[in-house]
Amino acid sequence: MKLVRAFIRPEKEQEVVLALEGAGFPALTKMSVLGRGKQKGLKIGDVTYEELPKTLLLIVVKDEEVEKVVNTIMNHARTGNIGDGKIFVSPVEKAITIRTGEVEV
Repeated sequence: MKLVRAFIRPEKEQEVVLALEGAGFPALTKMSVLGRGKQKGLKIGDVTYEELPKTLLLIVVKDEEVEKVVNTIMNHARTGNIGDGKIFVSPVEKAITIRTGEVEV
């Protein structure tokens, strides 16, 4: 299993979530977060915004589904401008369902 963490523009959240659901991935967690990338924020005139709002999507999927999830996110989150976001993929050792105690490895 893999954990896909996607930091995307807040205005793209609904489009990405609906696309993931349509692709067969309805289960996810989303959070509003603040952060910045390599460019260290955004400067407009004399004003610098050091932290920008993003939406963080967390999705755990089978190894063979990672590419489909990543492509779905990229195709629906991309605007072509700086600040479109970042996707991280990490291994998941196991998942435990609290209600039943079922363990997935």
